Amino acid sequence: MITFSATTVLVLALIAALVVALGVWAYSTANRLDRLHVRTDLAWHALEAALARRAVVARAVAVSLAGPGAGPAADRGESARRLTALADRAERTGREDRETVENQLAAALSAVDITRLPTQQVAELADAEARVLIARRFHNDAVRDTLALRTRRPVRWLHLGGTAPVPTYFEIAERATPAASTGLVVDTTRVSARLALLDEQDRILLMRGHDPLAPEVSFWFTVGGGVEPGESLREAAVRELYEETGLTADPAALRGPIWRRVAVFPFNGDLIRSEELFFALRVPRFEPAAADLTYVEQRSITGNRWCGPDDIRAYVAAGEMVYPYQLDELLAEAAGAADAAVDPEVRSIR
Repeated sequence: MITFSATTVLVLALIAALVVALGVWAYSTANRLDRLHVRTDLAWHALEAALARRAVVARAVAVSLAGPGAGPAADRGESARRLTALADRAERTGREDRETVENQLAAALSAVDITRLPTQQVAELADAEARVLIARRFHNDAVRDTLALRTRRPVRWLHLGGTAPVPTYFEIAERATPAASTGLVVDTTRVSARLALLDEQDRILLMRGHDPLAPEVSFWFTVGGGVEPGESLREAAVRELYEETGLTADPAALRGPIWRRVAVFPFNGDLIRSEELFFALRVPRFEPAAADLTYVEQRSITGNRWCGPDDIRAYVAAGEMVYPYQLDELLAEAAGAADAAVDPEVRSIR
């Protein structure tokens, strides 16, 4: 009969504990690495979407350049043809050559005399380029975090990365040119705190309004506004919530930021570049009553409504824009964030 001494038993127990600990570590690390790969893939798809939108805007710019009043006919035609060709190549080129083509398209766009474009198109171009910049940074941040874990020796020795391809950075120039940053001289640059305010049925409170200089064009938007000096994002969000709806909320109850959106748009005679950070908050349904609107808000906000996905799609179908874009598809994500115990990772939206 085989017997073991106490020392042998202790050694075997320690070895078993180490094996179990190593297995738990390897399992958790592999899961974490898998999540990082998923995050990197999603960030790449978001970057591809931003690049595709810039290509569409570039073709629209080419059409404007080809029109009368945009300079000598020969120069107009050459610039328009080059922009169109580069936009087409950018959409068709594979990942391995994408950086080169996108940099060529960016350089061509930076050479455009934006003072000869319609103001709205300049805003669209600036917005498209800003989205590319943000999406690239989100993508490269995801790649950095993935590589930081995947290149560790124990992870490589145990092949915890599996067969997933090693992600790579996407390097395109970030230029501080008028087209890349604002498109025109921006009258106002601001950071805004906004709220996806949800009731018990996952309906979101939207405000209806218009540009004071264009009252015939209505649009819908979430509660929120600019951050004042000395305010945190959460403080700004709950202040705007009270001013626009009369509801008082605890800043700690907000979840987020869950989304980040950069928009360039004309409003009340100014061109505004706004970086918007969105929080999610679940509240019992109530009847909003503005408590402290500014003069401009009194002129521009005309109503509000609790909306579900079908309501949002109906507004869009009727020609009224809803911001952010594709909000009907984002409501489920906002609801999940509002009910979560911890803040989710912020991601870029349109």
